[in-house]
Amino acid sequence: MNIIIPMAGMGKRMRPHTLTIPKPLINVAGKPIVQRLAEDIVKVAGGEVNEIAFIIGDFGQEAENNLLQIASKLNAKGRIYYQHEALGTAHAINCAAASLQGNVIVAFADTLFEADFNLDLQQEGIIWTHRVDNPSAFGVVKKNQDGVITDFVEKPKEFVSDEAIIGIYYFRDGQNLQRELQYLMDNNIVKGTEYQLTDALENMKTNGMKFYSGRVKQWLDCGNKDATVDTNSKVLDMIQSQIANSAQIENCSIIHPCFIGENVQIKNSVIGPHVSIGGHSHIQSSVISQSILQDHCTVIEAIVHNSMIGSYAQLKGKALDLSLSDYSEFS
Repeated sequence: MNIIIPMAGMGKRMRPHTLTIPKPLINVAGKPIVQRLAEDIVKVAGGEVNEIAFIIGDFGQEAENNLLQIASKLNAKGRIYYQHEALGTAHAINCAAASLQGNVIVAFADTLFEADFNLDLQQEGIIWTHRVDNPSAFGVVKKNQDGVITDFVEKPKEFVSDEAIIGIYYFRDGQNLQRELQYLMDNNIVKGTEYQLTDALENMKTNGMKFYSGRVKQWLDCGNKDATVDTNSKVLDMIQSQIANSAQIENCSIIHPCFIGENVQIKNSVIGPHVSIGGHSHIQSSVISQSILQDHCTVIEAIVHNSMIGSYAQLKGKALDLSLSDYSEFS
């Protein structure tokens, strides 16, 4: 099994945080988004993962090393591929053509999920879906009475299905997928200026390939600040509190669930619920709820709710709902 994770996007909806770190490496409940995604896929796959391929832009050597370490933690080989131009989802996946071999899962790195099914590797293709209240805002699948997907419908104006595609796909034959992606490029089959995965899926379906859906219990979005803070809360509800033994907590009220990282110092504060605090942060005389603080944060005499605070940021004496980037100071 190989896992392909396209993540070359600029993460504009998550700025200012993505000015200093790629969005998939932002921590949620103490782990990078992309690490949680890879771990969840490995659980559902239920088998050995040979390789995890990350398709990135110009992220820098530190980010690349972090991605390779994530693969290593899952006992898989990490490979880095580059998408230098934003030419669509099909183009992104095809940048990892050498890894499209055998059983393949493609997972876009701006979503997390909770699933209670085991992947059936004998199926030709499986598309992860989730029931939504507003299907007109999503790409959805339509199925026949045997559960086979008959149509992919992008943002339907009239109701055809409430099963939204969440951006995770299984292919029994990765080489077949690669051939279909290459076909799009060789024949310049584009929407606007981009090569789209859905065009490859349609062609595969027309040629007789059967796709089924794998429905997930929860679909957790990390597309912008508010969505990511909400996802952090839901992940904490699933994993419950995790407080590092090295954390120093003095005269505080901790309202669970929370994540508190290594060597965090907290004094005279109320923390939680649904708060993640990255390692080596310092909190004093503050009230923090439903928020994500990255590593090496300093928060003093502040009230913080529904917020994201970047690494090495400093916040003093404010009551705020904010999105504060790395290395910022606000007082």
